[in-house]
This record gives sequence, structure tokens and C-alpha cells, in this order.
Amino acid sequence: MSQIPQPETAQPETAHHTVARYFDAFNAGNTDGMLACLSADVAHHVNEGKIRHGQAAFAEFCAQMSRCYKENLTDMVIMVSADGRRAAAEYVVNGTYLHTDAGLPAAHGQTYRLPAGSFFTLENGQITRVVTYYNLADWIAQVSAA
Repeated sequence: MSQIPQPETAQPETAHHTVARYFDAFNAGNTDGMLACLSADVAHHVNEGKIRHGQAAFAEFCAQMSRCYKENLTDMVIMVSADGRRAAAEYVVNGTYLHTDAGLPAAHGQTYRLPAGSFFTLENGQITRVVTYYNLADWIAQVSAA
């Protein structure tokens, strides 16, 4: 009895694994680990900012973020489309504002807790688009009140 080839079912699992590795690297402060999950021409849609293209621009963004913020993501839920080409994650950002970021309130070690989400497009096991959203007004209120 011959078996009929089944369609590839690993794509959603691969996408979930890639997104989980991306966030594990984020929580470890491992920019190289995050970059390993991204395509060379990744499009990074920054909350309240311009789209950055490529791994070099993403690495620059991460360096700036690491200088100004110490963050850990918790309560992570990752969702993946049936074809594995798109994913989303909802989580809570637990952070400390370390160094004043341009155009934002002065930093003096304030802590914050903020719901956020990210959206991804994936191809060939790599992230080609990252979009991150959070409520900037909520963040400003939290760090201004501290």
C-alpha cells in the first residue's frame, strides 16, 4: 500500500518556534539571537516611529533601546496562522527606564508595566516583518508619575 504524500504541516510550528526564539533572545538581552531570527532585509515597524529596513538598522535600534531601557516580557501568548506565514504575540512589558530617550520624559530609574503586541510576517523560517504596538501615552503617564 503506497502512502499519499501529506502537505507540509511544520510551517506553523516553525513560525511559532522562530517567534518564541526571537522573544527568548529579547528577554536574554541577546541582540545577536534576535538578529538570527530575522531576514537580512527585515522591515521593522517601530511604535510611533519610521519603518527601519535591514538587520543593521534593527541592531542600531536594539542598541538604543538597551541603553535607555531594561525590559522583560511576560504573559506571552503567540498565535500563528495556519500557513505559518503570519504570527502575532501579546505580552506584558515589565521595564525600567534607565537613560533619557530623546523627546521623552527624563529617566531616573522609573519602572513601568505595559500591555503590548507584535505582529510578524515570516518566510523560509525567518521573520521578514516585525510590527510592535503599545500605548505610548500610558507609558509616559507611568514614567511621569514615578
